[in-house]
Amino acid sequence: MAGDGEQQRTHRAGIYKQKNKLHKHGKHRTKGEIERENKGRVSVMGLTKKQRREQKKIDRRHKASQLRRNKRDSVLTQKRSLGSRDGPPHLVVVVALHDGLNAEAVAHLLRGERAGGLVQEKAGVTGVPDSFGLVIPRFKQRFIFVNPGRVDLHSLLDLAKVADSLLFVLDYTVGWDSYGDYCLSCLFAQGLPSHVLVCQGVSALPVKKQVECKRALQRVAETRFPGAKLFPLDTEEEATLLLRHLGVQKQKRLGFRSHRSHLLAQHASYTPHPADSATGTGTLCVSGYVRGRPLQVNRLVHIVGHGDFQLSRVDAPPDPLPLLFSTQPKREKGDMEMQDVNGAAVRVLMEADPSHRESLQTEAEVDPMEGEQTWPTDTELLEAEEARKNKKVMKVPKGTSSYQAAWILDDGEENGETDPESEDDDDDDEDNDNTMMDEVEEEDDESPDSGSGCASDSGEEEEEEEEEEVSSTGRDQPGQRYDENMDEAEEGEELRRYREARANDMFPDEVDTPIDTPARIRFQRYRGLKSFRSSPWDPLENLPPDYSRIFQFQSFERSRRRVLAEAAQEEEGAMVGWYVTLHIADVPPSVMESFQAGKPLVLVSLLPNEQKMSVMHMLVRRHPANTEPIKAKQELVFQCGFRRFRASPIFSQHTSADKHKMERFLQAGTPTVVSVYAPITFPTAGVLLFKQSPEGTQDLVATGCLLGCNPQRVILKRIVLSGHPFKINRRSAVIRYMFFNREDILWFKPVELRTKWGRRGHIKEALGTHGHMKCVFENQLGSQDTVLMNLYKRVFPRWTYDPYVPLPSVREGGEKMEESKME
Repeated sequence: MAGDGEQQRTHRAGIYKQKNKLHKHGKHRTKGEIERENKGRVSVMGLTKKQRREQKKIDRRHKASQLRRNKRDSVLTQKRSLGSRDGPPHLVVVVALHDGLNAEAVAHLLRGERAGGLVQEKAGVTGVPDSFGLVIPRFKQRFIFVNPGRVDLHSLLDLAKVADSLLFVLDYTVGWDSYGDYCLSCLFAQGLPSHVLVCQGVSALPVKKQVECKRALQRVAETRFPGAKLFPLDTEEEATLLLRHLGVQKQKRLGFRSHRSHLLAQHASYTPHPADSATGTGTLCVSGYVRGRPLQVNRLVHIVGHGDFQLSRVDAPPDPLPLLFSTQPKREKGDMEMQDVNGAAVRVLMEADPSHRESLQTEAEVDPMEGEQTWPTDTELLEAEEARKNKKVMKVPKGTSSYQAAWILDDGEENGETDPESEDDDDDDEDNDNTMMDEVEEEDDESPDSGSGCASDSGEEEEEEEEEEVSSTGRDQPGQRYDENMDEAEEGEELRRYREARANDMFPDEVDTPIDTPARIRFQRYRGLKSFRSSPWDPLENLPPDYSRIFQFQSFERSRRRVLAEAAQEEEGAMVGWYVTLHIADVPPSVMESFQAGKPLVLVSLLPNEQKMSVMHMLVRRHPANTEPIKAKQELVFQCGFRRFRASPIFSQHTSADKHKMERFLQAGTPTVVSVYAPITFPTAGVLLFKQSPEGTQDLVATGCLLGCNPQRVILKRIVLSGHPFKINRRSAVIRYMFFNREDILWFKPVELRTKWGRRGHIKEALGTHGHMKCVFENQLGSQDTVLMNLYKRVFPRWTYDPYVPLPSVREGGEKMEESKME
C-alpha cells in the first residue's frame, strides 16, 4: 500500500504544460550561458568552422610577425650597408640656403685632420671642384660630398634625386634668403631625402647672444623642418659629430628611386663612332656606384635631361674609395672575363644579349593601310579633273613659293567662305572661341593712338627726325634706358593673357556667337548634354591620329603592381654598392659636353614599358609665388620623377566622375589635373612645372604628384552661348543675341537652356529670320537674368614632347622672387 501511495504522489508534467516567457533583460547571452544550455553538445559543422577559423587567425598572426621581422631586417641591412665596405658610399649634397654663406668653409672643416677622415680627391665627381671622397676608418664609413653651387637649380634637383642626405647650411641670422626658400619648395615637391641642418658663425658671437640666436634660428627652421635638430659647424670637433650623425641617421625612403637602380657618374669618357658613320653618335663610358636596386644590362638607361639609351656592357674597374680592402665583386660561375682595354685588364661583369635587350621603340607602329580603303568613283574623278582645270590664278608677293601661296586667302575666304573643319581645329580652338575679343584687340592695335604700323609715311619721317635730334643732343629721354631692356612683343603677349584670364574669371567659358558665320558650322564639333554628370560619352569616339602612336594598358594599376613586385624580387645584375662602368651605345656628343661643363650626370634604369609614349596625368597645385596666367596648351618644362622634358599640357578638374571639365587657365588654390603626352612612368613620383621665359630663366609654376596613365580619360571643353530676354511673359520669353539666323535656332533646339538665376527651359520655336526665339522656362524670368546654353567638345593635349631641355643660362627663380618681395 505504501508503494502505491508514493506512486500516486509522483507527478509528471504533460505535453501541454504552460511555459512562461523569460524576462527580456536586454543583454545577450554569454558564451558560458550558451555552453551550459547546450551541455557540451555542438554540431559537427560548427566545430569544424571554429577550428578552421582559429587556425587561420593564428596563421595570420604568424604571417604578419614574419613580414614585420623581414621588413625590419631589410631596413637594418640597408642602413648598415650604406657607407660601409659592402654598400655604396654615403652621398651627401651640400646646399647653401643663403647667398652670404661660404660652402667652401664647410668642405674645409669636413676635410680636417681632426675629423679622422682620409680625403681622396679622385673619388669625387669629375668637373665639380668642391666634390671629394672621405674615408673614416674609425667609423667604418665612407662619404662622397658634392657642392653644386647656387648657379643652376636643375643641377641641385638632379643631385637630390640620388643623394642619400642633404646638408643644408643656414645663416645664423635669417636662416635662408628668397632663393633658398625657392630651392626648398622645389626639393619638397620633388621628394626630400634625409637631411641635416647646420649653421655657421654662432660661436663668433658673445656667449650671452649664442643661446638667443640658436633659439631664434630654431624657430625659423621649424617652419620648414618641424622637429629637426640644428648642428653648429664652426670647429673640427663639431665636424666630427656631424659626420657621425650623417652615418647613423635614419634614411628616408623615396618611392620613385627605391624601385629603380640609379647611378651618379663620377667619371666619364666618350668614344665617337668612326667618321664615316652618319649617326654622329658614340659610346659613353660612365663609372659610378650602383644604388637602389641591382642593375641589369638588358634594361634601358635614362640619362636625366638627355633621353633613353641602351647598354652594351658592364665592367668592374677598381674601387676608387676602398674602406679597408678592395670591394670588387666576387667572381661567380665564371661569368666575368678579363679583357685588355688600353693596356689594362678590365673585368667584364655582363654583356647585353641582343635577343633579350629592350628596344628603344617609343611609339606604336602605325599601318596606313590598316583602315578601310575605297576607290574614287567616276563622278569624283570628273569633279577632280574640273577643279584642276578651273584652277584660280592668284596674285602673290614676289618670291612666294607654291606652298606658301596655298595658304594665302582670297576675298571669298576672307568673307567667311572657309572650311568649317579648319576653323574649329583643336590647335586653334582657343583663338577661335574668342573671335570677337581678338577683333576688338586688333581694332585697338590699328588705332592711331596705339602707335602700331598704320602710321603714314610722313609720321615715320617725323619719328626719324626726332630720333636724330635726340641722338644729336646726346641726352636720353626719361625712361629711355629702361625701355631699351623691354621686349614689347612679350609685353603685349602678357597683356593679352591677362585680359583673357580676367575675362574668363568674370564670364567663365562664355563665347560670343559669330555674326558672319553660322553657329551650326562654327560649333559643329560641340554637342549638348542633358546632365554633365550622368549623360554618357564614349571614350573611344573620334580619337585623334596621335592616339594611334601611343600605348595603353588594359589595367594600369594591375600592371603597376606587377611590375613593381617583379622589380622588388630581382636579384640579378650588378649589385647595389658595386663600382661599375656602364658602356652606353649611340649617345650624342652633347651628353659628354654637358658633363665636361660641370653638370651632374644621373643615370636611372627604366622599368619595363617606361620608354613608351602614352597620356600621363598629374595632380598639381599652383605655386603661391607665381601669379602670371598659365594658359592651357602652353609649353612648360616638366620634372616628373627622374625625367625632365618639355610639353604642352591641358588642364582639367580633379573629380571622381567619368567626365572632367577642361580649365582654360591653371587655377590657383585648387588641385588641377595636368594631362600631357609623355613616356610612361609608374607612380609614385613628384612633379614640378616650370615656365621658361624668353630670357632663359625658368620659374616654378606648380608642384604635385603623378596620378597615372589613362588615355581614356574624357576631358570636355565647355563653351557657353549667352542670350538676353527681349520680351518676358508668364513662363515664356523672347530671347535674342544668342543666334542670328533661323537655321541655327532649329539646329540647337534640342539643347536645354539655363539661366544665371537657376531657371531651366528649352527652345519652343523661332521667331522671324534674325535670331529671335521663343523659349519656355519652369518659372518666370527676371528682367536682369541671362539665358545660357552649354555646349561640350572633347579635347586632347598637343604632341610637343621634347626630352632635351636646355638648362637656364642665369640663376633661375631667385631674381624674380627678390623683385616681388621688394615690391
